[in-house]
Amino acid sequence: MVISRYHGVARRDWMAVPLIPYLYAVRNSEDVPLYVDTKLVAFLRGQYLSSLPLPAESHPGDEPRYELAGAAYDRTIYGFRIATRPEQDDALIQFLNASRNEESYKLVSRNCADFVKQIINFYYPHAIHRSVIADLGVTTPKQAAKSLVRASKHRRQMQLTTFVIPQVPGLKRSKPVHGVIESLVLAKKYVTPALLFHPFLVGGVEAAYWAGWRFNPGKDALVFNATASNPMKDFDPPLTAAQRNSYAERIAAMKKADELDYPSWRQLQSEAQPQLDAEGRPFLQVPLDGREIPVGICRGNALHISGSPELVQHLLLTHLDAELKAKKVRISEESVKSDWNLLESARDASRAAADDLRPTANE
Repeated sequence: MVISRYHGVARRDWMAVPLIPYLYAVRNSEDVPLYVDTKLVAFLRGQYLSSLPLPAESHPGDEPRYELAGAAYDRTIYGFRIATRPEQDDALIQFLNASRNEESYKLVSRNCADFVKQIINFYYPHAIHRSVIADLGVTTPKQAAKSLVRASKHRRQMQLTTFVIPQVPGLKRSKPVHGVIESLVLAKKYVTPALLFHPFLVGGVEAAYWAGWRFNPGKDALVFNATASNPMKDFDPPLTAAQRNSYAERIAAMKKADELDYPSWRQLQSEAQPQLDAEGRPFLQVPLDGREIPVGICRGNALHISGSPELVQHLLLTHLDAELKAKKVRISEESVKSDWNLLESARDASRAAADDLRPTANE
């Protein structure tokens, strides 16, 4: 479960959402699409959110319910796992259930990061604290992570594990997380006038850099694998630079050899209509050459319902190419191997289909 504070959602201060739906707006890891656009993300969120038992006054468009599902489409997520005891977990549940769960979000003093601070400090008092220098006293996600990592070095019982949940390819890649002063200074429309008219900020910026900017939340991080038997325990090692280059070269060679005569997958997807198959998994109806071709777009149906193995091959090449090009984004060796095997199967199916259409000697 993911428990988080929200602003403007069902008039609640916090809500609990299952992990896979929170990340991908689908119920099972095999249903996660390989490549997305805004239309597909909106479709998946709408399908999932419509099934939630939210109050009657909650309607799509009336409030930012999208925060409850599909977070991994919008951004890369850094996670930190700590050790807890069952009796502590029971006590936390009792504490939350006994508290008033009514919306009380305040950007400066009671935001999402403040909720994280409250929960972590429930288990390990004073583990997370605010930064007056880097964030002007506002609790930020970066400061929460930084103070947690620092506390774990002195409290070995935390058994801290850092991991990354990669952003699903398709939408614009998310930017690095920043603190308050860092965000102000790094924004181009603010930095020049701020430094010209407020020279004292130069010293503040330097102090903020040493106080927290150098912190890298992804340092030594493992990679989240949604298809693992226990995703929150079975993390994967990231792909090495040599492995990434090797796969990228093989993808380039495959593209050159196959020469698929189709528009880009992004263009095909923009013209397609998302739907759900009989198992509740997403697929696309792709308009091509006057026909509507069904194409499975997740690992659970890519090879089973598609009307064109070549289009599946096109999708998988686009998916792997996007993941491998984002060199600053950690991806799992296991997930790349799995997708590569899927790609090989799609190529085999494409060759078999081509052989069936090729005339024999007797014909």
